[in-house]
Amino acid sequence: MAIIKKKKAEVKEETAAKVEEKTEKKVSKKAKEVKVDTSSKKDMAKATAHDFNVIISPIITEKSMANIQNLNQATFKVKANANKTQIKLAFERIFKVKATHVSIVNVRPSKTTRGGRYQGEIQGYKKAIITIKSGEAIDLFKE
Repeated sequence: MAIIKKKKAEVKEETAAKVEEKTEKKVSKKAKEVKVDTSSKKDMAKATAHDFNVIISPIITEKSMANIQNLNQATFKVKANANKTQIKLAFERIFKVKATHVSIVNVRPSKTTRGGRYQGEIQGYKKAIITIKSGEAIDLFKE
């Protein structure tokens, strides 16, 4: 009986050791998989000259600054013939953040008087309001 109990104890120890080895292998495989996933994360492409031609300048008003803080939306003056896809890609490449939505507004030119005597016109432009993914932000006032 004593011999059988010893053999059973040895078998249990061997199986426990095998189970530990298998779990260590699984853990190491998972760790390798995680490393592969983080290293294969796609970096954002560099901004090209075309991107800087599409987005002309930020529009800085009280309303646009409030939108940046509260709604995570940035407002920019863009090229007149740019479409939403071009604007979104250019914005993501320049500022290295993810844009979730793009709205476009054509601002009409308006007539004005200069000094009460001379007639003039304020030029129209295309404006894009870009919503940035939550948790990300841009800095328009870099030094």
